Amino acid sequence: MTDSEHADKLFETERLCVRRWRESDLPAIFAVYSDAEAMRWVGDGSPITEEGCRQWMQITQNNYVTRGYGMCTVELKGSREIIGFCGIVHPGGQPEAEIKYAFMRSVWGQGFATEAATALLEYAFASLGIHYVIATTAPENAASHRVLLKAGMQRGELQDNEDGTQTQVFFISRPSAPPPPASA
Repeated sequence: MTDSEHADKLFETERLCVRRWRESDLPAIFAVYSDAEAMRWVGDGSPITEEGCRQWMQITQNNYVTRGYGMCTVELKGSREIIGFCGIVHPGGQPEAEIKYAFMRSVWGQGFATEAATALLEYAFASLGIHYVIATTAPENAASHRVLLKAGMQRGELQDNEDGTQTQVFFISRPSAPPPPASA
């Protein structure tokens, strides 16, 4: 591992290495976010274009500068194969930190999302000074619900959206953290 690669590494788990995004990750980011099945539960359910992925990479780079964190690349520890992405973000500038993740369909069902989410939450609390994290999912997204619950999050309220849809909220507070804000 080069000095640059070592500096990008944020944390490891038994099977995974999680690091900051790099420009060279664009093809893998596009492979995940252009997959209609993987994006079914994200935003409006539409795949993201390559240009959209480039814009998201720029937003993430800006988040690293302004907040010290953002989306991350998830690699298999031994092979360094990129299998997905996870991170702590503030969509639309919302005050609450929100966990996000997406993985290559070829690795679904192997526990990688749970492993990454659990470690990411621990990292956010221990290293980033974050006290409260939410997650938002479609009410029908049972797989993500299982991941979030296994990662230690609690099921919160079902929110009504302006477009008539609903969002299931999950939350977790850092152990011995102050109570969550009233808006979450």
